Amino acid sequence: MRKELTFTELEAEHVELLPARETLWFGNNNWAAVYASNSSVALNAASFNAIAHSAALQSINVHQH
Repeated sequence: MRKELTFTELEAEHVELLPARETLWFGNNNWAAVYASNSSVALNAASFNAIAHSAALQSINVHQH
């Protein structure tokens, strides 16, 4: 179950930036490979009182080096 936030709770949240990540590969160059995929399928039998079924999938993969 999702709890709704009040404005007071939302204003009490704090955000800070993370420091840059240092790597040994090609100096201090950071890079990430992002692969995203979306797909969906729908089926509706063409008959009286037919029920439509559908499914949707989404995936996102991130590989940071």
